[in-house]
Amino acid sequence: MKRLIVFSFANPYRNIKPLKLQKVHIDAFSLHEVNRIIETVREDYRNYYTVRFFSGMRSGEIDGLKWDYVDFDRKQILIRETLIAGETEYTKTNGSQREIPMLGPVYDALMDQYKATGRLSRYVFCNHEGNPLDQNNVTKRVWYPLLRYLRLKKRRPYQTRHTCATLLLASGEVAEWVARFLGHSSTEMLFKVYSRYIPNLTRMDGSAFENLVRKQYLPAEDEPNNDNS
Repeated sequence: MKRLIVFSFANPYRNIKPLKLQKVHIDAFSLHEVNRIIETVREDYRNYYTVRFFSGMRSGEIDGLKWDYVDFDRKQILIRETLIAGETEYTKTNGSQREIPMLGPVYDALMDQYKATGRLSRYVFCNHEGNPLDQNNVTKRVWYPLLRYLRLKKRRPYQTRHTCATLLLASGEVAEWVARFLGHSSTEMLFKVYSRYIPNLTRMDGSAFENLVRKQYLPAEDEPNNDNS
């Protein structure tokens, strides 16, 4: 009779702690600050930051945006590519592929931008030679000096995307729709990252519930007297 020999191996990962995921830092601008930025920024970048703030596009998506993917008839921006190291490539995930509606001032900004670069370059936002913008250069020469001039806290340009997300949620848009708008595959990221900012923006602090309960459970002496006798 053969004996069954069982070997026991120690898990080599047993004492290794999993890497901590870096927490997303949200420092969104208020709508008042957004308006100040757009009104004050140099004119040749006004359309650029208008679209950044109100489309929620990632830096690579807006810097790599081509006119082929701007649908004025349907008022949509088609996200199909992203700019990486000066070259446009397929978006990092399939979920990033989406159609963004031109909300608020985005349509007018893109129409105005077409007059400036529509015949100059295949890229919507470009330099004088028709090449894509250099994000590091724009950040150092335009973005940070503008924030200093307005005496606003120094924040990375990516906060324009976070600002758009918080404004959409604060306005009462459905979370599932906002997730698709931003290119998230689910609402998990949305609630995990942005939920704690929403009460301050929407005044959802329990007052709606209190008003409902107060109406349903008015004391008898506070109820209107409809007795005409």
